[in-house]
Amino acid sequence: MLFAAASVAQQRSAAAVPGGRSLLGALIRSPRWWAGIVGDGGGYLLQVAALALGAILIVQPLLVTSLLFALPMSAVVTGRRIDRTTWVLASALCVSLAVFLVVGNPTEGQIDAAARHWALPLATVLAVVAAAATAALFPLGPHTRALLLGTAGGLLFGVAVVFTKHVTDLFEHGPGAVLGSWQTWALIAAGLTGGYLQQLAFQAGALGASLPALTIGEPLAAVFLGMTVLGERLRVDGAALAAVAAAVVVMLATTIALSRDQAHLTPDGTGSGDAGPHGATDPDIAQ
Repeated sequence: MLFAAASVAQQRSAAAVPGGRSLLGALIRSPRWWAGIVGDGGGYLLQVAALALGAILIVQPLLVTSLLFALPMSAVVTGRRIDRTTWVLASALCVSLAVFLVVGNPTEGQIDAAARHWALPLATVLAVVAAAATAALFPLGPHTRALLLGTAGGLLFGVAVVFTKHVTDLFEHGPGAVLGSWQTWALIAAGLTGGYLQQLAFQAGALGASLPALTIGEPLAAVFLGMTVLGERLRVDGAALAAVAAAVVVMLATTIALSRDQAHLTPDGTGSGDAGPHGATDPDIAQ
């Protein structure tokens, strides 16, 4: 719920910044953007608590339920109604999540993976992030740039989640262990860079391009690293494996569709001072 409120507030703030203005300079003067940051902070603290109690394969899929909160929030803000198709998609997402968690029965892996175990999987994810961010520098359309930047930001958030799982465990050994771990600083770097790319994605183009990429990118990167680095697994085989695979496909499809629905409900200038619905200019632009 907190992540949903934050995404709605931050997108509206970032999309209101004209392309010729400094993004960060404009955002730090926006109370609505700071409200989104507070929401993100609260959501992250709850995510840390969840990761301390359970596997990444449990926590990360559940976070896509932020869409179930974001949709009605966006509808209230814009005064628009949620149609029947969206309700069906939301129900399908809930059912697929339940199948994945109950039938898949994810297990926790090792918390303290050696650096050599991180090398190849982490390099693979970072290579994709670098490729997406670099491609966004070329003269592309707003939709493509938002998609690329959203993908890069989402993947980095996923990287930060896996490091969070490790760093959370270090707190019981004291602040020295936390500050002396390379994973702590990698977590900070991934989180800050991912957050900046997220704001760039919101500014670059329509939310319908960036939000699905952000929403899908984070759990994909986190689950990939959780399985390849930390050794987390699904305890399933045979017909149950087929059911879990089908649930994953439904989760991905409904998440993308619901992300686009939220984008439709959220007014967005495309970073160029566009008028909002009914031709009204966003107050942040006027300021």
